[in-house]
Amino acid sequence: MTDTAWTLVLGLVVLVALLVLRRRVPVAFWWLVGYPFVAVRVLATYRATMDACGLTVPASAMRRATARMIGREAAPVPPRRLFPVPTGSGLVMRLRMATGQAPEDFTASADRLRHAWAAHAVHIRPTKPGWLELRLIGWDVLADVRPARRRRHSGGLLSLPLALRDDGRWHVRDFRAVPHELILGATQSGKSVYLRNLLCGLARQPVVLVGIDCKWGVELAPFAPRLSALADTPDRANELLDVLLEEMEARFRLIGLSSAIGSDTVLTSDVWGLPEKVRPVPVVVVVDEVAELFLAASRDDEKRRDAMVTKLIRIAQLGRAAGIYLEVCGQRFGSELGKGATMLRAQLTGRICHRVNDESSANMALADISPEAALAATAIPAERPGVAIVGDSSGGWSRARSPHLTLDEAAAVCRATSALVPELPRLDAFRPAVAVEPADVASSATGVPMARPVTE
Repeated sequence: MTDTAWTLVLGLVVLVALLVLRRRVPVAFWWLVGYPFVAVRVLATYRATMDACGLTVPASAMRRATARMIGREAAPVPPRRLFPVPTGSGLVMRLRMATGQAPEDFTASADRLRHAWAAHAVHIRPTKPGWLELRLIGWDVLADVRPARRRRHSGGLLSLPLALRDDGRWHVRDFRAVPHELILGATQSGKSVYLRNLLCGLARQPVVLVGIDCKWGVELAPFAPRLSALADTPDRANELLDVLLEEMEARFRLIGLSSAIGSDTVLTSDVWGLPEKVRPVPVVVVVDEVAELFLAASRDDEKRRDAMVTKLIRIAQLGRAAGIYLEVCGQRFGSELGKGATMLRAQLTGRICHRVNDESSANMALADISPEAALAATAIPAERPGVAIVGDSSGGWSRARSPHLTLDEAAAVCRATSALVPELPRLDAFRPAVAVEPADVASSATGVPMARPVTE
């Protein structure tokens, strides 16, 4: 073969290798090929792109006078920029806005910048007065989401990276910052996968997990080895909420007692200000289908419903200071559920909305945060389970997707962490029974699955 033929063959092999690398390991492809190419394109076309997108300002009087002296016309001035820095999903470039510019001007032109630089997405975020961060995303990071590295994203107790956002950063569920959360989503929308990631993350921490699953426990029963309490009927849920209120009152008495001990004690209004040796363990209450708590078929059911809703509202209003947090899931959560539904929903600061069946369901979760967020929730495609709109009371929102986690994998994590169940005597009566078969015990002891006899 001639040298030209060998060159063509080598070029073809390199091209195929790059295509395989781009499909299988997009992060490595981005660092090797994508970032250098895009960075050069951004730097080379920065001034022209900013001018075309209307993000420049007229030159100063001194610059115009200097240009006239040499017989030229002063060009519009773009925002000053720093060198684009690569990230795992794109690049970040800090911009110093010119006089008269605002972050909203850049946010409105984000889509035009995306097309000009052939990027998958462009996100704008103000960092400090006069400065903003332009984050360019090189590919669809939500197409294949893998679990976060716990060491890199570990934020301490009650802080969990649960979903990858479309800007390449992780949505971190921090219970101490956002104590209560509402998770909405239709069937097969990925809501259960998000909940599995949440429970598995909490299972590895010294946290009391309490489950309320009025669908006879079919959703939360696989996590029973790690649960401190499980209520699978409305009657049991009502009794469990009574016990949680008793626990909350006892914790408030502990806070008041510690504040009155003496002047050497630091005053506090929540459990996190108590000394670590007397601080109660945090409690996370997971309500799988909140509508089952509101449904009533008789007058007695209505009384029980009103009592449970009142107790949930009390926990939502006062639980943060006592270290008791709510994670409420459902397909819909509107006023049609009954008295107290809207008041309870207003206490749930965090909002996660997966694909829903109608626009009103999206409005229930996100309309009071941002109308654009509710509109984005209605556009989630059915072929992308797990994609959700993440919002909070500050008005910020973003698309995110939790990594896929099967029920067997989640149940295995709960079995492996069953020894971490904290002691909380008040909940002993609600501790779910975990049946262990002799064959399972033998296989776990030897590491070899035991053969099961076949009966006719």
